Amino acid sequence: MIKDLKQVLTLFCLLSLLQGLRAQQLDHSWENLVLKSTDNWYATEEALAVANNVLLYQNENGGWPKNKQIHQPLSPKEIAQLKKDKTKKTGTTIDNGATFLEMTFLAKIYQQQRLPVHKDAFLNGLQYLLNAQYDNGGWPQFYPLREGYYSHITYNDDAMGNVLQLLYNIMQDKAPFSSLKLAPITRGKVALAFQKGVNCILKTQVKQKGTLTGWCAQHDVATLQPAKARAYELPSLSGKESAPIALLLMQLENPSPQVVKAIEGVVAWFRQSQLIGVEIKRIYGDNGKVIEKQVLTSPNAKPLWGRFMDLEDNTPFFCDRDGIKKASLKEIGKERQNGYRWYTDQPQAVLDLYPKWREKLLDKRQDPTADLYNMVVAQDGTGHFSSIQEAVNSAKAFPYQRVFIHIKKGIYPEKVTVNEWNPKISFLGDGVDQTIISYDDHFSKVNKGRNSTFKTPSLLIEGDEFIAKNLTVENTAGPVGQAIALSVNADQVVLHNCNFKGNQDTVYTTGTNHKVYFNNCYIEGTTDFIFGSATVWFQECTLHSKSDSYITAASTQEGIPFGFVFKSCKLTAAEGVQNVFLGRPWRSHAKTVFIDCNMEGHISPLGWDNWSNKAAEKTTFYGEYNSSGAGTHLTNRVAWSHQLSAKEALDYTKEGVLGGTETNAKNKWYELD
Repeated sequence: MIKDLKQVLTLFCLLSLLQGLRAQQLDHSWENLVLKSTDNWYATEEALAVANNVLLYQNENGGWPKNKQIHQPLSPKEIAQLKKDKTKKTGTTIDNGATFLEMTFLAKIYQQQRLPVHKDAFLNGLQYLLNAQYDNGGWPQFYPLREGYYSHITYNDDAMGNVLQLLYNIMQDKAPFSSLKLAPITRGKVALAFQKGVNCILKTQVKQKGTLTGWCAQHDVATLQPAKARAYELPSLSGKESAPIALLLMQLENPSPQVVKAIEGVVAWFRQSQLIGVEIKRIYGDNGKVIEKQVLTSPNAKPLWGRFMDLEDNTPFFCDRDGIKKASLKEIGKERQNGYRWYTDQPQAVLDLYPKWREKLLDKRQDPTADLYNMVVAQDGTGHFSSIQEAVNSAKAFPYQRVFIHIKKGIYPEKVTVNEWNPKISFLGDGVDQTIISYDDHFSKVNKGRNSTFKTPSLLIEGDEFIAKNLTVENTAGPVGQAIALSVNADQVVLHNCNFKGNQDTVYTTGTNHKVYFNNCYIEGTTDFIFGSATVWFQECTLHSKSDSYITAASTQEGIPFGFVFKSCKLTAAEGVQNVFLGRPWRSHAKTVFIDCNMEGHISPLGWDNWSNKAAEKTTFYGEYNSSGAGTHLTNRVAWSHQLSAKEALDYTKEGVLGGTETNAKNKWYELD
């Protein structure tokens, strides 16, 4: 009997030791180490040793595997295997905190120790996240993609939420990420990815009979509908996964009207779907593990929500590994019943925060419609949007009043289109060196046939009465052929104090009856860097040639009185450039005139070129008046060009070319306040 008692005591001690070790492991898990360690610890040699492990676990694609206790010491054999596994194309993920935790660790240790290797690893991880994002803004659980539910847009266990929170913290320049001092173009990519992620959240929010509710744990990447994961994880509305999504949206300092609607919708749904008077009692065995869960009625119980709720009526349901939906927890086997969190209280945090969020929102918006006509785009999370295109997309179609979009400083690496149904839009930047719209499409990259040039613009304007002030638009493709920065196919467009940078075909203005006004702008390029058929007045602009080639290539249509008119402009060039033509005719009735312009010595004495089309010399109109500077050479200009008389020059007034008159002020659309 004593022997038996000793065996029992020994067994009890072993079980207690194992339980203690288990508790210790949980207390000192990788997640806790990353998120709870002090700044002082991150400055230690111990932290540096852990950082070496983080680098070893990182795949060549920039991501990390999941469920690894990365802080545990590694044997030589394990180190060798990790080095071998770096080239694997599978296994990297955002599930269970993977990649998010490692990147957070790297930012924290870099803040304390400033070793470039840690910043480089962080940047590789960031690129992994950017590469993994779907075009619709969602993230899969695994990237590179794995077959099955792993490729769904994954909110489960905060997978996508962790990524978006990381990006948002970077945008807001919060510590420790502020120490990384990311390049403006990188910050721009982060902001764009975040905006796309928010858009995905908005598009996947489930509706019940037209009313916004919550989200499923995962959504199909193609249809965006709720999707099945494991056998017991059926399409549903999830109380657990919807709560952190709502909390993320509530962090946005100036939420768009769409985000506000999403938050109002999920809050109303949380209130509707909460379980009142329900308590979950857990019964533990001798080993400390849950052996039974009981659902009890308790009048004092705090509200709960089902992790899985019916898509039609919000009824909680439960499921075993057979995939059959059950109405109560007791109907499924003990293994799933006790080994899974079927209820959650997380939505309570959303309901608790909502009154303060609503009060803050109303304080900022005395006029409920103000945000429809005054939007802010900011990469630091302080605006309604972090993407210019998304702000345009949210604007009212054919508005009765002007829509102002304030674009705060940053490089915005996106193609932006202002559609025909978006007239009266103004882009207001923080300055030409501060607000930059940048993209790198070019003819060969687009590769859509002979007209690929017209699909390359970084900014495409199709909405009439567009205005842009104090910003830069650039195409960064380089000298690789046709690559448009700005394309204007709209009427009464004003560009004021803007830079347009590129190489060949930088600025394209088109439309037989369209009129465009450039004022105090800088335009650079190599060949034909101002081209098109519109009537355009350039006032006090700088035209900077980057190679020996042609500045303009007008395609003015027959019968149109004016094409390109340059008034009081400066023509400059890069070092070594010395033979630039003022223009050549893209179409045979091209019209281009320079008035009171200063031309540096790079301008060819001939001035103009016929584009190997002798007949065009009789149908084009190329002229100058009162040119000055070393590039004038008036007596050497081609014989078929024109030197205007003072009387002829009087026909070239801003009012006359752009259509306004002194007596009809309403027609002077080009005059800015």
